[in-house]
Amino acid sequence: MSDYKKITPIANAIITKYPMCNYCLGRFFSKSLRLSSNKLLGKKLQSSGSERRCYICKDLFSDLGRSLQLMLDASLKYQYTSFSVGTMIKPSIIDRDDHIRSQYKLKGVDSIKTDITKELAKLFSKKTKKPVDHLDPDITMTLNFKDESCQIRSKSITVSGRYVKTRRGVPQKQEPCDNCNGRGCKTCHLHGIAEFNSVEGVISRFIFGHFGGDTAKFTWIGGEDDSSLVLGNGRPFFVKIKNPSKRDLALSDAVTDHVTLTNLRTIPKSPTTPIRFNSVMRVNVSTIPKIITPHDLKKLKKLSKGPAVFYDKSGRRYEREIFSLRYRKTSQHTFTLLVHVQGGFPIKRFVTGDEFALGVSQILGMPCTCTRFDILNVAVEP
Repeated sequence: MSDYKKITPIANAIITKYPMCNYCLGRFFSKSLRLSSNKLLGKKLQSSGSERRCYICKDLFSDLGRSLQLMLDASLKYQYTSFSVGTMIKPSIIDRDDHIRSQYKLKGVDSIKTDITKELAKLFSKKTKKPVDHLDPDITMTLNFKDESCQIRSKSITVSGRYVKTRRGVPQKQEPCDNCNGRGCKTCHLHGIAEFNSVEGVISRFIFGHFGGDTAKFTWIGGEDDSSLVLGNGRPFFVKIKNPSKRDLALSDAVTDHVTLTNLRTIPKSPTTPIRFNSVMRVNVSTIPKIITPHDLKKLKKLSKGPAVFYDKSGRRYEREIFSLRYRKTSQHTFTLLVHVQGGFPIKRFVTGDEFALGVSQILGMPCTCTRFDILNVAVEP
């Protein structure tokens, strides 16, 4: 007896007791017969056309055209090359499907949720000419049959670049939205920040303007004070944009009145390990009330030999390399340092000597404070 003849009595028993659409009936047996079309198999198994609503899906499959249109409308604003589909269906449909499969001992059968998802993906792919990607799709659509809605989430993208800051008083990081503490809400238009008056804000506004998206997560390569300038080739940064609507865009340099963005490009992902870098900084130092002399400053030559050693609050020891150090007296109570140091060098603590084995204040034998420092260059180490 052929496999088809084996399943016919079971199919007849099911449709005698329960009205079935061709999709649901065919789904119970298509895998065992190695057939791809549930609908055609169901039509063949039906002894006569059923005019009653399908017991399981309530004729949901016959109305997939409306669901497809929801997906097409929701995806209009997104740029994508691949997609995946998820569904949310009423628990009662799943319960009825489980009941039939259990009653007739139907094993190895796709659930109705799986089959609806497959059918929708097939229809959407045929309509848009875009492939399904279950592992790493550009967009993921979730069709909710409970409220007839379609939600879309797009794969995050990461942009790298550099920024130059030419005005003092501009903070590097933006304060989070007071209402959601950075998570994203209606008040901040899902961005997590309500204002754009920092370097982070300037970059975020540029990114959202080009790619759309919700929140932006930054990876900074070093940091500076609000009062610091960032000059030279600028400071590198990485920003991951959540749920962007655009993806494949050519980026050009951007200039505002105080922040310039350069070397902008999209990359596969943000760095997963710390990036090694070094910085050249100009540091203004005050010795008030002490008077500094050229003879005093010559003592600073000792600091350019070997690594600088400092400690955190727990007493853990750290080392950061000083590659070069130059100095220039600017008044009786001030001088300037030009230092080339390893990334992560705590320059203010280095000047005051706080938690340093040997800092500027210890070398000079007088209290020193860093009144301002500027970043002249940042180089990423290979």
